[in-house]
Amino acid sequence: MSDLPRKAVTRTAKLAALPLGFAGRATWGLGKRIGGKSAEIVGRELQQRTAEQLFKVLGELKGGAMKFGQALSVFESALPEEIAGPYRAALTKLQDAAPPMPTRTVHSVLEERLGEEWRDQFLEFEDKPAAAASIGQVHRAVWHDGREVAVKVQYPGAGEALLSDLTQLGRFARLLGPLIPGVDIKPLIAELRDRVSEELDYGLEAQAQQVHAEEFADDPDVLVPAVVHQCEQVLVTEWIDGIPLSEVIADGLPEQRDRAGQLLARFLFSGPARTGLLHADPHPGNFRLLPGDNDEWQLGVLDFGTVDRLSGGLPSTIGDSLRMALDGRAEAVYEKLCEEGFVKEEVELDPEAVLDYLLPIIEPAQVEEFEFTRSWMRSQAARIADPRSPAYQLAKHLNLPPSYLLIHRVTLSTIGVLCQLGARVRMRDELEAWLPGFVEEEPATGGLDTVDDFADFTEEEPAAEA
Repeated sequence: MSDLPRKAVTRTAKLAALPLGFAGRATWGLGKRIGGKSAEIVGRELQQRTAEQLFKVLGELKGGAMKFGQALSVFESALPEEIAGPYRAALTKLQDAAPPMPTRTVHSVLEERLGEEWRDQFLEFEDKPAAAASIGQVHRAVWHDGREVAVKVQYPGAGEALLSDLTQLGRFARLLGPLIPGVDIKPLIAELRDRVSEELDYGLEAQAQQVHAEEFADDPDVLVPAVVHQCEQVLVTEWIDGIPLSEVIADGLPEQRDRAGQLLARFLFSGPARTGLLHADPHPGNFRLLPGDNDEWQLGVLDFGTVDRLSGGLPSTIGDSLRMALDGRAEAVYEKLCEEGFVKEEVELDPEAVLDYLLPIIEPAQVEEFEFTRSWMRSQAARIADPRSPAYQLAKHLNLPPSYLLIHRVTLSTIGVLCQLGARVRMRDELEAWLPGFVEEEPATGGLDTVDDFADFTEEEPAAEA
């Protein structure tokens, strides 16, 4: 089907079939174990079959189903290679494309929003979409002033489809849990659902994108296309070429991978510091790698439909806690986490155990340069997801305050993409430059740095009274 299914019952039926399929495979798995296969082998076969069905359905439906699939796709590096490998191609497709809507539907939306003479706004307009994603698709065109532009057109009924899909997926989130180890599916779906209204509001998206475009206008590392025109269901921005990050992940050269990873980390931490906004949809389809100054690759950033508003940049609690953890200050870290609500009030934890839980996760900040790999991501996921692990037991007593939920997801998602890239990244450099609290501030001296300065100050003539 090339358009969003018009009846909610159609979408619901497709999604409702997923848990039935999961249940059937669980019964099949029990039979296999009775037949003598080990639980581990059967578990992996179940996981692979479930993933194949899930991503096939999510890719077909667009809307909230595809949005959820894109959010999950960045965590594929957490899966064992024998499971992730067979459906990595499907995941990559989810990151960068979806079946387009019919041309007549596109024209209908443009006529309704830009007027009957909408073609007069363009010198050229390509009916074949350049990209199609979860709630809209992009057409390449030439604006009436000669600028090459990207015309983003929202699918009719996208809002209903988003809400319906995510509600349905939320009902069987527990069954999806084992699919991506270490990722809590239910809060992920709830957070995506909470963001629906922002995702659909192209006015908010245009504002966020223009703020970034102006701030990064002369930046040699990051390019954000400027907004040209915006109205309900239509957003026109400057066009940028480049290599989609999904292609770099699949076939990129080592230098492309490393550069893309470094710039992705730089944008993650510098964006909030420079604009007060956090780009909150870091799947590879939203990024491009393009030639920049001095033969260096530049990162092109697209789609500002989901952002987190952080007026003071990222919270200094993150930088403070990270710095103290790297210094081995277990008691100070624990106290800070308790203050911010990361530790549930009714429990007491061993500060040293909390530090032991955190140190493997923050390993990229411990060294001058860190190589993000799928094997490292798998080891972290396995450590946190294994019920026999001390990390799993401790994690049950930790809490994620609502104000940190989106920051946490974006950070994890970005790390997932870095592991897909297999990039070598100087993460510590970016933290020192952009993360509040990571570098401990020197005590203020009031501008009097020496004894002589103080003596000179006290000997000055008193100011004349007004």
